[in-house]
Amino acid sequence: MVFDLDLIKKLYAAMPAKIDAARKTLGRPLTLAEKILYAHLWKGVEIKDFKRGKDYVDFAPDRVAMQDATAQMALLQFDTTGRKKVAVPSTVHCDHLIVAKTESKTDLAKAVSDNEEVYNFLSSISNKYGIGFWKPGAGIIHQVVLENYAFPGGMMIGTDSHTVNAGGLGMVAIGVGGADACDVMAGLSWELLMPKLIGVKLTGKLNGWAAPKDVILKVAGILTVKGGTNAIVEYFGEGATNMSCTGKGTICNMGAEIGATTSTFGYDESMSRYLKATGRTEVADAADKIKEYLTGDADVYANPEKYFDQVIEINLSELEPHLNGPFTPDLATPISKMKEAAVKNGWPTRVEVGLIGSCTNSSYEDISRAVSLAKQVSEKGLQLKSEFTITPGSELVRYTIERDGFLNVFEKIGATVFANACGPCIGMWERVGAEKQERNTIVHSFNRNFAKRADGNPNTMAFVASPELVTALAIAGDLTFNPLTDTLVNDKGETVKLDPPNGDELPVKGFSVEDAGYQAPAEDGSKVVVDVKQDSKRLQLLYPFAKWEGTDLKGLKLLIKAKGKCTTDHISMAGPWLKFRGHLDNISNNMLIGAVNFFNEKTDNVKNQLTGEYGTVPNTQRAYKAAGVGTIVVGDENYGEGSSREHAAMEPRHLGVRVVLVKSFARIHETNLKKQGMLAITFADKEDYNKIQEDDVIDVIGLTSFTPGTPLQLALHHKDGNTDTITVNHSYNAQQIEWFKAGGALNVIRAEFSKA
Repeated sequence: MVFDLDLIKKLYAAMPAKIDAARKTLGRPLTLAEKILYAHLWKGVEIKDFKRGKDYVDFAPDRVAMQDATAQMALLQFDTTGRKKVAVPSTVHCDHLIVAKTESKTDLAKAVSDNEEVYNFLSSISNKYGIGFWKPGAGIIHQVVLENYAFPGGMMIGTDSHTVNAGGLGMVAIGVGGADACDVMAGLSWELLMPKLIGVKLTGKLNGWAAPKDVILKVAGILTVKGGTNAIVEYFGEGATNMSCTGKGTICNMGAEIGATTSTFGYDESMSRYLKATGRTEVADAADKIKEYLTGDADVYANPEKYFDQVIEINLSELEPHLNGPFTPDLATPISKMKEAAVKNGWPTRVEVGLIGSCTNSSYEDISRAVSLAKQVSEKGLQLKSEFTITPGSELVRYTIERDGFLNVFEKIGATVFANACGPCIGMWERVGAEKQERNTIVHSFNRNFAKRADGNPNTMAFVASPELVTALAIAGDLTFNPLTDTLVNDKGETVKLDPPNGDELPVKGFSVEDAGYQAPAEDGSKVVVDVKQDSKRLQLLYPFAKWEGTDLKGLKLLIKAKGKCTTDHISMAGPWLKFRGHLDNISNNMLIGAVNFFNEKTDNVKNQLTGEYGTVPNTQRAYKAAGVGTIVVGDENYGEGSSREHAAMEPRHLGVRVVLVKSFARIHETNLKKQGMLAITFADKEDYNKIQEDDVIDVIGLTSFTPGTPLQLALHHKDGNTDTITVNHSYNAQQIEWFKAGGALNVIRAEFSKA
């Protein structure tokens, strides 16, 4: 089945003229990213040379994708807009709520039972509003999107930061919060800060143990977790065209870990092959007709320094396999240096578990290359030294690799196959012994490795690698094992060496599946009833947040001054909390419980200025809310890094936090705060972070004349009677200021539709 074919043909018919007009207006060749952006300008937006990193621009995305954990809040918001049907093609994918514990069939059956209320809600509300629904077990959102919906030159948004995976098929695909998705589904424009452009020139060709994953692991080491913020990363060169489409997807997927708005590749033969292999020959044929418009202009790639804000060059022929971590995805170590790094840092070198799969690395090619190593276990008289798990990315891939005998190979060496879901990658892993909180090392082919993320144990050191390297390290059981040079001793006492991995880009016999897990929406959903029980612990209808009171915010208490890394995992943890993603009040009990309090180095322990006592962050904030006292949260660099989950913005808003003040924001989280009517501001002088004291009472001055580009003032009233006044910056434009005044973007949408 080919989805959206008419939409794609219509876009392609108009694309050349739009791109030609943009090229003429700008007076220069265009990158691929620029072509897609200018081809998706909102109706009436004038073509001009928008300033990168400065101008906010309205766009018209082609589609919206939502995973089940974020879809709940997005659709609860959409349900209040007054729309009868989504304005653009949209889908929901049930992948986040399935716990990995035993094996796929057992775990999936338990998830269907445990989450019946939520799945019924998502199924019915999708039916009502014309949204495609992918049932639990169908697969991980990004893999399913790549197999069914992604197409060269398209623009999509998704309520998950790894929506960027679709860049592997030449899209501009961007992770957003549910409020952004709500706007687009309601038929409104979508606003984005015009991204800067980073070009990555790939030369040579991957060989031996090197994999596409190693490209992004190296790039992460170069750019760090914030180096791609507000930028699109565009890959090009012979190395790019020499790579598989799904390999490109892996690179784009993990671009979220450098903070990039998205990453993308130009249309080429690998994309055409993938489209045809996944039943979309018509899309490939249509793309072929305008292929010069689906890649960057020739001079851009010949002279990249003239067109990109930053250029990186990587020779794939010389690229070494990498391991990134622990605790951050940008700590990059070539495998040849791991022994030295492990000794220097005191990392446990015994690998307890190797995990492959996830949305990042679960393609047919990934699994086939890993299975080529698994076969060598019996062939060379070896034994698996670590636990080993496989998480297929979709039912299409799972069914095909079962047909081709791959799962049988894995099971013979003692591996466990989990359900087609996110599982351990997002903390939905019921790992035996994790509660003991022992120091240990795991290796995985996922994308993130923050503390506690995989198994809830803060002492689990997770290292990110390619599926091939993870498999080799699981066979060896040793973090410092270098398969390029090192040998193993088999059951006969012989010294053996692993052969380099090999595999097929696409299945020789083609993909096959009995039931992909798709449920089409009703033609007429007007009579569908969306049932949310009043006493539900999992779902809660939303109420509008209060409007700004029209005055400066005075007398705010400091709730917490967060120290160091504070990701959306720290602000709103996943794992067991995922079950409350549709119930704002219940999930607010996890607000900021992972953030480290600057003043006592503890998590979930802050001072209540009303009583002088210390308590949990949510309980302390609830006490302030009950007393009618507003609060402020202070954070460090890249605050809100990681997942797109808007719960990290909605929970503070719901509990009465008024302001978030940080050294710098991650892109998605800053937008989410603005959408929910919060005041998101940054220190003009980052050293002023040190002036914030535990008992501070804070006034925000200048809101009555709140305008774009004009800084605000904060008065910090200290316990000793002294006051410091500091300057803070903001990035609000005129429209975003209206969101703040209205109490949130959703209130503006409701008002607009009530007039219609």
